[in-house]
Amino acid sequence: MEETQETPQGFEGLGINDVFMQALARLKFSTPTPIQHKAIPVALANEDIIGIAQTGTGKTVAFGVPMLQRLFERRGGLGLVILPTRELALQVNEALKTLGDSLGLRTAVLIGGEGMGKQLHQLSRKPNVVIATPGRLLDIVSEGKFSIALTTILVLDEADRMLDMGFAPQIRRILALLPPPQERQTLLFSATMPDDIVTIATEQMRMPVRVEVAPAGTAAEKVEQEMYIVRKEDKVALLDELLKSHEGSALIFSRTKHGAKRLAKQLNDLGHRAGEIHANKSLVQRIAALNDFKQGRIRALVATDIAARGIDVTGIGLVVNFDLPDSSQDYVHRIGRTGRAGREGKAISLATPDQRRDIRDIERLIRRPLPIAKHERLSAQMHEVPAAQRGIRGGRRRSFPRKPRFAQRR
Repeated sequence: MEETQETPQGFEGLGINDVFMQALARLKFSTPTPIQHKAIPVALANEDIIGIAQTGTGKTVAFGVPMLQRLFERRGGLGLVILPTRELALQVNEALKTLGDSLGLRTAVLIGGEGMGKQLHQLSRKPNVVIATPGRLLDIVSEGKFSIALTTILVLDEADRMLDMGFAPQIRRILALLPPPQERQTLLFSATMPDDIVTIATEQMRMPVRVEVAPAGTAAEKVEQEMYIVRKEDKVALLDELLKSHEGSALIFSRTKHGAKRLAKQLNDLGHRAGEIHANKSLVQRIAALNDFKQGRIRALVATDIAARGIDVTGIGLVVNFDLPDSSQDYVHRIGRTGRAGREGKAISLATPDQRRDIRDIERLIRRPLPIAKHERLSAQMHEVPAAQRGIRGGRRRSFPRKPRFAQRR
């Protein structure tokens, strides 16, 4: 795999045709992000791509513009975008519709959580691009209601997350139904580069060009990160103080859906306007909570990892890991919700004294130490924790077993 090394410049030098340049101008896109600058000309040259970039770096435009332009110029073929969550699918569709509608390019969204009738109607209009989660796509294809055999451009977005959520069997089934790698273009985007991604690249791609804007696994560079060591029973009080001392919207991560529901209620009881997103909420409820968050009707949104890559809200000033994630890679995805598109952001994590190894795993992944912060009101309680336990060296793994990270359990 090759790796491109280019210096960002305007969209004018990337090979985008006049029709799409006009569309970008109407949408007030003037300067590409690094991943857009690197990926767009390679994709327009019909090369396969492995794009390594964090969330919030503009990946949708990076694959969307070349995919739509090539479909527009060909006047045929199908673009297929596969991604892990319903929310992300809806957001990608919104972006692609904005780019493609004025050019007569149609999209369809296939996701669980809603009836098939509307989705089958979208398919009956012969869309140019289908955006889908793996399960619903296979449901529709296996029932003979749609064929992906004419796919000319395949996009695997958030590929590492899909594999981490247990979608590997579905991805393999989908790939088996597509034209062979030499007859399609494959654009794979991922925040990390696990062995499973390397396997896909080897078996399912044609000499992919690797474009990377940050080392795999690194956190967003403009996110200020802090860690508090605090007793479990003091977490809510500390979170209350943090929300009072920081301005702007806050995205708060809980490890379980029941914990998210409980925490949202506690925050509302404390006077903070809070909503919740997790697997016990229907798709309609989750979209409503997300819209309330975007519009400022609620200040805090409590979420499980189902939302770690499914929330595209500009201007989130604070991400709080109320619970540390089960996977250190999920830490990167969570804090990527702030500091997006070159903005600055802040991420604060609350850890208990027995989570020394979890902290160390995160630090190894992001290649930097996490500053241990103190809070005046809780500093005496924090000082009760022995210094050896506040550090990142030594210690045993947590005593309770880790829960499997499957989307349906979130």
